[in-house]
Amino acid sequence: MLLSLACVMAVTNVTATRDLYIKPGHGLAARLETSEGLVPCWNALLELKSCSNEIVIFFLNGQTDIGPDCCRAITIITHNCWPAMLTSLGFTAEEGNILRGYCDAAASIPSAGPSPCSPAPRA
Repeated sequence: MLLSLACVMAVTNVTATRDLYIKPGHGLAARLETSEGLVPCWNALLELKSCSNEIVIFFLNGQTDIGPDCCRAITIITHNCWPAMLTSLGFTAEEGNILRGYCDAAASIPSAGPSPCSPAPRA
């Protein structure tokens, strides 16, 4: 009886493991090392942290003075990263779409005239 109890205890303490096959070049390290990996997304997220005041004023006062660096970060996140990145910062999906539309429009304006990302010149 004691021997069978010891065998049962030994069997229940065994942990099953298996090797997980990951295709070459698809591991986390490989993705982080490529320019198309996660690094540009995290860098853009850090840039957004530095321009969060611009974004809040944009939504509160309707002032259209989101700077080009902030728009670049918004564009990277909304076009190349996870859509939930902006919502993880507290922005709604609708606000993310508004920011994306604003920055897409700002990028399509020729640089010869004043950019919607900069304040209007005073007379």
